[in-house]
Amino acid sequence: MSTITANQKRTPSATRNRRISKIVRMIIALIMIFFALFPAAWAVSASLNPTGNLASQTFIPPNASLDNYRELFSSPSLKYGTWMLNSLKVSVTVTLLSVLITTTTAFAFSRFRFYGRSTLLKSILLIQVFPAILAMVAIFALIQQLGAQIPFLGLNTLTGLGFIYLGGAMGINIWLMKGFFDTVPIDIDESAMVDGASHWQTFWMLIFPLVRPVVIVVALLTFIGTYGEFLLARVLLKSTESFTVMVGLYQLQSQQFATNWGVFCAGAVIAAIPIVILYLLLQDYIVGGLTAGSVKG
Repeated sequence: MSTITANQKRTPSATRNRRISKIVRMIIALIMIFFALFPAAWAVSASLNPTGNLASQTFIPPNASLDNYRELFSSPSLKYGTWMLNSLKVSVTVTLLSVLITTTTAFAFSRFRFYGRSTLLKSILLIQVFPAILAMVAIFALIQQLGAQIPFLGLNTLTGLGFIYLGGAMGINIWLMKGFFDTVPIDIDESAMVDGASHWQTFWMLIFPLVRPVVIVVALLTFIGTYGEFLLARVLLKSTESFTVMVGLYQLQSQQFATNWGVFCAGAVIAAIPIVILYLLLQDYIVGGLTAGSVKG
C-alpha cells in the first residue's frame, strides 16, 4: 500500500516532466528540420521564378512557371542532359567497381593472416589522413603523362577521372567493411570449409548476404561522393561535352555576365533527384550499415 501511494504521488510530476521533455524534443526537431529543408525549398522556389533574380526572390514567387526547366533542356548553348549522363556514367561505374574491390579486399583483411597485413591496414588509414587537395598537382601531372601513352586515361576523359575517383574511394571503405566483416562469426567460414566450400564460395554464398547492409552503405557513400565531386572534375575536364553536372553548372554561372539563377537552381534541383531517390530506397540499410561495424563481437 505504501508503494502504491508513493507512486501515485510521483505520477503527476513525472507525467508533467515527460510532457515537457517531449515538447522540447519536438521543438528542437522542428528547428533542425527547418534548417535542413529551407535551402532545398528555397532552391525549388528560385527554380520556379521566371525572372531568375535572387534579389527579389520570395518563398512563393509570383507568376511561377517551368520556364527555367524548359530553358535548361532546350537551350542550344547548354548541354545539361549530357552533363547529367556523364555524372551518372562515372558515378555508377566507380560505385560498382569500388564495391567489388572493397568487399573482396576487406574480406581478405578480415579473414586471412598474411605478412604485412597490419602494415597495409595502417598505411591505408594513414593515406586517408591527408586531404586529397594536397595531391592535386601530382594527380594532374600523372594523368597528363598517362594520357600521352594511353589516351583514354588522360586529361579530359571520363575514364581517367573515374580511375582517380576509384582510388580515392578505397581507403575508408575498406576499414568500414572490415569492421563489419569482423562481426560475422568465424564459425561460418569453418563450417563451410568442413563441407568443402572454397574461400570464394564461402564469401559469395554465406558471408556476402550477411554484410549486405554495409555493402549498400558503401555503395551509397561512393555514389554520392563521386556524383557531387567538383574540384577534381574541374581540373581534369576541359571540354563542355565531357563536363559532369557539377562542373557544367559552375560553367553555366561563371561564363555569364547576367547570371540567371533560376536556370542554375533548376539544374541543381534536377541534379539532386538521383541522390534523393537512393536515400528513400535504401534508408532502411543506412543506420544499420554504418553502426554495425563500429564494434566487434
